[in-house]
Amino acid sequence: MSMTDEFEPYDIFWELAGELRRNILFKLNEKQLRLTQLAKELDATVQEVHRNVNRLIYAGLVKRDSDGLLSLTTYGKTVLTQIPSFEFLAKYKQYFEEHTFGDLPMKFVQRIGALNNSELVNGVVAVLERWKSMYANAEEYIMELMAQVPLDLIEPLVAKVREGIKFTYIFGYNTIVPKGRSEILKRVNWHEYIRKGIVERRMCEKVDVMVIVTDKQAAVLFPDQSGETDLNHMLFSSDSLFHEWCLDFFRYKWYNSGSFDESRLREV
Repeated sequence: MSMTDEFEPYDIFWELAGELRRNILFKLNEKQLRLTQLAKELDATVQEVHRNVNRLIYAGLVKRDSDGLLSLTTYGKTVLTQIPSFEFLAKYKQYFEEHTFGDLPMKFVQRIGALNNSELVNGVVAVLERWKSMYANAEEYIMELMAQVPLDLIEPLVAKVREGIKFTYIFGYNTIVPKGRSEILKRVNWHEYIRKGIVERRMCEKVDVMVIVTDKQAAVLFPDQSGETDLNHMLFSSDSLFHEWCLDFFRYKWYNSGSFDESRLREV
């Protein structure tokens, strides 16, 4: 592309395709730098960095002041926030060939890059064990948005509630609960914990995307292509941005939910 060509919006993908150019943007997002400083920090030649900086300046991502200091433009800072979304989708491309975003509102899809710093836990046994470890590590609260309730997790959860850990959960009218759940909850006097406010619950029309959030960690489970809950795969992280995304989504569903109706649940 010559300097006389008009820069088109989609040309930005060409600029972001270069690893050195991406690294330049990341470095300038941390602090302003002169060309020689930037080259040194990137372990690249001044000529290489100069050529790529000029491309980024032409693209409107970087600017140079009168003292030679390079920094990101507002456009550059905004574009940089979108890179984690591309990285996340590329990282989990195979996973999303078999899964969908379900009923996820567009505003959460647009923030999907917040889930980039995560681990994909595979296999139902590994998923349930990681889930239990999240319970074990919780010290303040546990929040769950559930389309399916694994029987093996009820007793560990009840144990945390008995310790005084706040438990808040949302079921959908489509949520599947295991046979025997009612007996377990009756035995532990579940309604007394609800009465005391240690347990809070609401119900929404449908749950597609499941989230588990504690004060330390978070996890999200997306539905498969048929829209069914998939307990064989779980995205897990202790990352603050990942945690914030899951917490915000839970709160969004909470404030769009109504009273809990036990009679709407299906036992399988």
